[in-house]
Amino acid sequence: METSLRLRGASQAQDGLRIHAKEKLPISSNALLQAHGEIHATTGAPTYLALLLRSFYPRLSANLGLGLSTRFPNYPRNRKPPSAWDHFTYTLRAKKAIIPFPSNALLGINIKGRLLADTNFKPTSRTAAVELAWTILDLKRGQDVRLKLGYQLLDKMPYFQLRENNWTFNAYLDGKWDVRFDL
Repeated sequence: METSLRLRGASQAQDGLRIHAKEKLPISSNALLQAHGEIHATTGAPTYLALLLRSFYPRLSANLGLGLSTRFPNYPRNRKPPSAWDHFTYTLRAKKAIIPFPSNALLGINIKGRLLADTNFKPTSRTAAVELAWTILDLKRGQDVRLKLGYQLLDKMPYFQLRENNWTFNAYLDGKWDVRFDL
C-alpha cells in the first residue's frame, strides 16, 4: 500500500494535513484496480474515497481510468459526518503522451483530462491540461527530479510541479499550492 501525507494551502477546500492511502491491485498485464482513501489528520474524519479501474495502452502511450469517488465536506468535530452518497460521483480520466522526444525518453508533452459526473450522470467538474514533463535521473547521487510545467485549458491556469524522490510540490498561478510526502 502506498501512503502519503498531503497538505494544501489554508484557503482551499479540504485544507490542512491529510493522510492518503492508495492500493493498486493488478487485474491483467495492462489493467489494475486502484483504491484511494484519505482522512483529515486533525479530525480523523474521512475526506475522500475512490475506486478506479485503470487500463494502460503502451503502444498509444496512453491510459484511461473509470471509477467512483466521493468527497466528504469539512464539518465540525461535534457533528456526524454526512453520508458518502451525498457527494458520490462517477470519474472518467485519461492521459496521453502526445509528443515523446525520441532522443530523450525523459522529456515529453502530455495531455490529460478528467470528468466528474453526479449520480444522474450530469457533469459536475471538468479539467483538461497540457504539460511539459521532464524527468532528470540522478541529478545528484540518489536524487531523481521531475519538473512539470502545465496549463489547465478550461480554467486557463498555468501550474508547476516539482517532484524530488518522495516530495512533490504543486503551485498554481492563482496562489493555490499543495505539498505531498510519500512515506
